[in-house]
Amino acid sequence: YPAVPSIREKDEFLIPFIDVLLDPHFKTGTPEADQTLLKSLIVFACLMEGLFFYVGFTQILSLGRQNKMTGAAEQYQYILRDESMHCNFGIDLINQIKLENPHLWTAQFKTEIKALFLKAVELEYRYAEDTMPRGVLGMNASMFKGYLRYIANRRAVQIGLDALFPNEENPFPWMSEMID
Repeated sequence: YPAVPSIREKDEFLIPFIDVLLDPHFKTGTPEADQTLLKSLIVFACLMEGLFFYVGFTQILSLGRQNKMTGAAEQYQYILRDESMHCNFGIDLINQIKLENPHLWTAQFKTEIKALFLKAVELEYRYAEDTMPRGVLGMNASMFKGYLRYIANRRAVQIGLDALFPNEENPFPWMSEMID
């Protein structure tokens, strides 16, 4: 069991969706199976690659901006670039599947996806609380609530959902420079 409970919670959230993608016996071809695949792709691309790493990225890159741990921060910039490419590839794939299979993108399905986004924001925020219980070098967990909502909005809009947290602003605009 990890020393940080929120890491276990994020793993437990992800495992069922990753299992679908890794199951050699999983078959598409029915609306239910196709939605299961699409949901797993959304969780993988938008939530794991596109949200779950962002507290850690921001923590390390913030240190680099303060001339601390500059070597680690530089390596994280490369990792962030790589994760951004994974996320964007996944979003392109999701949008192509939606384009070719519009019958999968039902109101009920979108409601399920929104609930997954909300859960992911909650889980990543718990990680921020676990890793910064008293704050560190000018950052604290509460600063991440808005940031995670901002990122979730961005991912939701990229796949055709409405923003989940309207009017949320980015408290770390310098992160956008690194991501974009």
